[in-house]
Amino acid sequence: MVSRPLVSILMPTHCRPDVVGLAIDAVLNQTFGDFELLVVGDGAVPGTAEAVRRFDDPRIRYFDLPKAPHFGYANRNVALRESRGELIGFAADDDLLFPDHLETLVRGLARGAAIAYSQSLWVSTDGIAAPFLTNLEFPDELEAFRRANSIPASCFLYRADALPRRDAWPENVAAGADWHLWQRIIAANPRAPLTHCRTPTVMHFSARRKESRHSGMPQLAAWLHIADNVPWWPAELRVSVAPDRTEQEAYAQLMRGDPDWPSRVRRASGDLVSRLAWGIIQGAHATLDALATAQAAAPSRQRKTTAQRVIAEIGRIPRNLRRRLAP
Repeated sequence: MVSRPLVSILMPTHCRPDVVGLAIDAVLNQTFGDFELLVVGDGAVPGTAEAVRRFDDPRIRYFDLPKAPHFGYANRNVALRESRGELIGFAADDDLLFPDHLETLVRGLARGAAIAYSQSLWVSTDGIAAPFLTNLEFPDELEAFRRANSIPASCFLYRADALPRRDAWPENVAAGADWHLWQRIIAANPRAPLTHCRTPTVMHFSARRKESRHSGMPQLAAWLHIADNVPWWPAELRVSVAPDRTEQEAYAQLMRGDPDWPSRVRRASGDLVSRLAWGIIQGAHATLDALATAQAAAPSRQRKTTAQRVIAEIGRIPRNLRRRLAP
């Protein structure tokens, strides 16, 4: 009798034979090995099947299917109907998972939630990585998530019984079906919808189809503006990409060659956020000092207006930043 794996990992692929092998390799190198990997060829271009089949691992199953509408969501459901895991995860064919990605998320789900998700490091086309820090355990960020997605699908692991059917990907939406799926799971499990694993476990790269250095994401564009204009951007988050290589190859080489790489990258990410937060506080402090001095020197009839400016300046410090810096 074949044992059932705890985790089923879904990896759709269409036109990335150049990097899908790197994505598969990152899955196979997980510290948590009780999984099956369902690689779903959605009208996959030549070379894809060969890239998948060069891995001689019984945990891999390849579905070579004709192209389905949109981003092939119907084909993902085909594979999920044959999946066997109690937990279901996702791995994009152009992302890289940290070695302890599954271990981290499985441990997160042990707390009883329907979904566990981790942080991601978004990578520009020229090799600059930056953390995305969405925390859906904050009600205001969960409300914002209901309007727009900022978490890559590779970050999620969910319970197969969180919804009545395993083949739950919406097939009638043009894009963002993963985001719709998370919304359904959260709504169907109001008592324990999700848990946030507060560490980066995914390197998320800009999809080739977007033709964008920053994946079309304003948050990453803001990070890149900082990286381009300060001398202190961490070296671990700025990797040189040769003209004949992909960003995935550059990072995969580091990941494979240095066992301490994940901890160094996570430390660099934390230091980057701390430096930025401290810079904001320092700037706000200087502004508040100047406003307070102006208030003290102002005639009494102007002090109310100056005090309002002080309050407004405090309000410009992001609410989430204030919350994270609170003791």
